[in-house]
Amino acid sequence: MENVNPLGLALPDNPLKELIVASLLAVYVLAIVYTGRLLYAGFRRRGHPHNVAVYYVRKYIHMGAGGVVALLVPLLFSSPLLPTLMSFLLGGFLYYMRKYRRPMTWFQTEDNMYEVNFTIGWGASLALLWVLTGDPWLSVLPALFISFGDAVTGIVRNAVFKRRTKHYLGNIAMGAVVLPLGYIYAGPVGLVSATVATIAEKFESNPIDDNLLIALSSAATILLLSLL
Repeated sequence: MENVNPLGLALPDNPLKELIVASLLAVYVLAIVYTGRLLYAGFRRRGHPHNVAVYYVRKYIHMGAGGVVALLVPLLFSSPLLPTLMSFLLGGFLYYMRKYRRPMTWFQTEDNMYEVNFTIGWGASLALLWVLTGDPWLSVLPALFISFGDAVTGIVRNAVFKRRTKHYLGNIAMGAVVLPLGYIYAGPVGLVSATVATIAEKFESNPIDDNLLIALSSAATILLLSLL
């Protein structure tokens, strides 16, 4: 019988090895988060206002941390347990820093906690799909959508409008990124889920943001189409 933990997630084939890998990736993610401070300073020196610099740094973290790790997960892990746990721990750390310590002002803003939502959507969609489909490659698609697709929307809108907005240009840019990703990872199922993710990005209502909507809607679409 397969060894599982109380959450129902299969334990890693080699727990110690994968724990070391997860720890190294956690250090890498924190390095991306804190080097974002240097990127923020660079944007400010070039005359970008605070809100524009913060938004660029958020997208840098989306891709550099969330995106790169999502690409590596199927190659390095035999179970979603450790990647999911690490994503939730990161979310807890970001929440703690925001609420009880000094906020990381180079990417955390006062009006929302969407960076915490990102970690929740990333980890929850990964765990849900991996447990229910058993396919690690399929399972990382929602994480890739919010990491690379949502990042591109922000970069395009920030460059054009110099503020956070939901203009359709961002969705066009997102579609150009996630549709190929979806097809490469999952064929027609990936294309449909990427389309759903691109549409879902348009909507949010604080505290529910596009990160959660993209991750959950695309995961639900993948599950539905997999059943069909």
